[in-house]
Amino acid sequence: MGNDAMQLSVDIAKTLRAGERRFHLRMKFQSSSQRIVIYGHSGAGKSLALKAIAGLMTPDSGQIQLANRVLFDSATGIDIPPQQRQVAYLFQDYALFPHLNVRQNIGFGLKRGWLNSASDVHDETIEYWLTAFELHAVAHQYPVQLSGGQRQRTALARALAPQPQALLLDEPFAALDPALRTRMRQQLDELQRRLSVPMVLITHDPDDVDFFGDHVVCLSEGKIIDRYIEE
Repeated sequence: MGNDAMQLSVDIAKTLRAGERRFHLRMKFQSSSQRIVIYGHSGAGKSLALKAIAGLMTPDSGQIQLANRVLFDSATGIDIPPQQRQVAYLFQDYALFPHLNVRQNIGFGLKRGWLNSASDVHDETIEYWLTAFELHAVAHQYPVQLSGGQRQRTALARALAPQPQALLLDEPFAALDPALRTRMRQQLDELQRRLSVPMVLITHDPDDVDFFGDHVVCLSEGKIIDRYIEE
């Protein structure tokens, strides 16, 4: 599963308006790293950038390429729908379906539509992810019954089950207590290395940069202020 290199190219501009206020995102970078961290304080434009890659926000102009495939190009009118971009987006609150148990949540991404989602799926792929994330013991529990770490592992498993080209992570550790944050960083680190799934992670936490930042893009007020690749 996964690719040896992500080959992500982002060159976009977006202006947001709220009353008299304007926010300008202007972002341009290229990377073949498997672990990209977009770092910046709250309001820097990190989530906008991630949503643009996922197709959840349409830039005003520019181009986005992933694995040599054009996802967005304002000049030619290309704008691939989110569900066809082959990227997995892990929301900050995990966005698990409350009426589906762990097994069904993981299986949702593999099914077509709501009708199949609630059947008790015994799929090899689901079994693989239940094992990979040590979720067998809670496979029939619902999100409200899970701990924060279990919810995150379920959300990661659901995101990875369809074998995306890249995993997009929106502040994945922000809501966790410090001890769990450390443990989940280690688990994600181990999993990413084992599966070789490329990822883009946005964060305001320097510890995430230290842990995952093979290629770091620093954002401030919508602009890249520094970028570097650590050896």
